[in-house]
Amino acid sequence: MSSTSTGSTPPRQALSKIACNRIQKELVEWQVNPPHGFKHKVTDNLQRWVIDVNGAPGTLYTNETYQLQVDFPEHYPMEAPQVIFVPPAPLHAHIYSNGHICLGVSDAYSTAFILTNVHYSDYASTDILYDSWSPAMTVSSICISILSMLSSSTAKQRPEDNDRYVKNCRNGRSPKETRWWFHDDKV
Repeated sequence: MSSTSTGSTPPRQALSKIACNRIQKELVEWQVNPPHGFKHKVTDNLQRWVIDVNGAPGTLYTNETYQLQVDFPEHYPMEAPQVIFVPPAPLHAHIYSNGHICLGVSDAYSTAFILTNVHYSDYASTDILYDSWSPAMTVSSICISILSMLSSSTAKQRPEDNDRYVKNCRNGRSPKETRWWFHDDKV
């Protein structure tokens, strides 16, 4: 989510020494053993990675390429990175047109609500990019989860609340400020 592609760029703070070491370690691992279907675009900015995502063969996204943007916070890995698709984002029930991703641990259909909205749901939030983040996760594991989510899709469609959500995010809100609720487990 570059500042030119969306309005949800987090404020920049210098990375901690722990974060720098961890990101450098992940970058070396990526160069030695990159996850299949992904290519890291090398830049001089350690705090922001841009990654090409190639749709897996035999899926709705075969021969399609998208870009992920990963912004690392000051206290990574104790704090989750911000991960979005750089628009145009793939059509998927868990991916909003502004690139925000709701990556649940189940195949539940998601609806996003900004934290200031009040909403009750039948399912609790289990978004692994934010609510259920673990420092044991890596950029590679996130990428593999995103490709798995794309590969299991049976239809290309936006979330039913896409327009409302994107409108609410126009003032530069980060997906990390979103409370993700799952209300349909059929997707």
